[in-house]
Amino acid sequence: MRRIVAHRTKNLIASFSRRSLVFEHRFSSFPEPSSSGMSSTESTSPVTVETINPKVLKCEYAVRGEIVTQAQHLQQELQTKPGSHPFDEILYCNIGNPHSLGQQPITFFREVLALCDHPNILDRSETQGLFSADAIERAWQILDQIPGRATGAYSHSQGIKGLRDTIAAGIAARDGFPADPNDIFLTDGASPAVHMMMQLLISSETDGILCPIPQYPLYSASIALHGGTLVPYFLDEATGWGLEISELKKQLESAKSNGTAVRALVVINPGNPTGQVLAEDNQQEIVEFCKKEGLVLLADEVYQENIYVADKKFHSFKKVSRSMGYGEKDISLVSFQSVSKGYHGECGKRGGYMEVTGFRADVREQIYKVASVNLCSNISGQILASLVMNPPKVGDESFESFSAEKEGILSSLARRAKILGDAFNSLEGVTCNKAEGAMYLFPRLHLPQKAIEAAKAAKKAPDAFYAQRLLNATGIVVVPGSGFGQVPGTWHFRCTILPQEDKIPAVVSRLTAFHQEFMAEFHD
Repeated sequence: MRRIVAHRTKNLIASFSRRSLVFEHRFSSFPEPSSSGMSSTESTSPVTVETINPKVLKCEYAVRGEIVTQAQHLQQELQTKPGSHPFDEILYCNIGNPHSLGQQPITFFREVLALCDHPNILDRSETQGLFSADAIERAWQILDQIPGRATGAYSHSQGIKGLRDTIAAGIAARDGFPADPNDIFLTDGASPAVHMMMQLLISSETDGILCPIPQYPLYSASIALHGGTLVPYFLDEATGWGLEISELKKQLESAKSNGTAVRALVVINPGNPTGQVLAEDNQQEIVEFCKKEGLVLLADEVYQENIYVADKKFHSFKKVSRSMGYGEKDISLVSFQSVSKGYHGECGKRGGYMEVTGFRADVREQIYKVASVNLCSNISGQILASLVMNPPKVGDESFESFSAEKEGILSSLARRAKILGDAFNSLEGVTCNKAEGAMYLFPRLHLPQKAIEAAKAAKKAPDAFYAQRLLNATGIVVVPGSGFGQVPGTWHFRCTILPQEDKIPAVVSRLTAFHQEFMAEFHD
């Protein structure tokens, strides 16, 4: 599997260019044309798909793609016509959105957010009985750091200084190495930070970014939007989605020979959609590779709290590089973190940050300029990011309840990951690596030739064909592996482990029954 010939890599790059879910969705969501053949809006609009930015057409984001659009349509039908389908609810296993699937927010975090947003109640006597003492104290501390104590006001473009101090202290405590609050850029989740770095690094299509395959589609989408070239390196499914330095070297040399100037390496740890957790010695090899080749290391570390196996531990790339003796002058490193993942799962609060190290002062000024164009990230997200990096400590009133909530969520996720992984591996023609971390499983489908031919006749990738049939039969929403990239000739889908634990048996039974019927229908 590892010996992937050059034309396969070229085919994969071409497939990212050809597929355009944005284009598909635009048309799938259009109303039916009027009897005259064209609506007045269509006939008079100066904007057409031929005149918009072609980079937008090239961009795709499979996580919210065609199958999700269809699922939303089915959900509306279930509401207006109960009993119209062989299932009574849609189970969205397509995206890491924990609260939408019933996960409860962390009490301490929400108490502090509520008090900061409505500070007038801090002085009321009844507040003492409704909120924990440490949440009240933390809210006062945070409000004192905000000019005018106004969460509805703009902040510094990098984020509120006091909150960046707190985050830097949390990073230092995690890694055992100092962190500078001036290196922290608070953003509306990790995604804007990724876009910001792509905007900085990509100047033309000859600029390339090394990305893992499979990858989180944010990276292919942002590279496309900013006009660069995705340079794929393939993770090894046979070794638990291992990242081999020999593969990085091969793809780097291939890109150079094609005239592509590779600017950065993206590493997702823990992996999305693949769920692997990198070993520290592997991370050291990656750091050495980036240092030797002069590449910016873009470390997606948003699942750092989501580790489910006893023999693996999260190590930030900053910690690894500093423990190797490398400092600011040795390697350029950007670490991404988000409040959307972990045990907190606060996707809708849109909080996150990037820590930017190893860049010259004049380049840092340009990063700040780009950040300032967006004015600032939202204040609730900033506050939440500081809480994630500085949760209750031993001795605080909320510590025991906080710890119980955190451990309850993470242990449940670990159980769900195992149950679903075992279920996938029990199915005919399905193999699935263990989810060591993150929120997903990425099983491989070994489909009968008749199913592949049926998919071709339907003008769909085989895994998209399977996922659509799964949705129509069961109401379960998964994402075809073709949206993440995969070794050509292999087929997968991504499934989250996020449905609540009491719903997992229903997911397993529905999926098992569907798969058995599917394989029987298309048996060679």
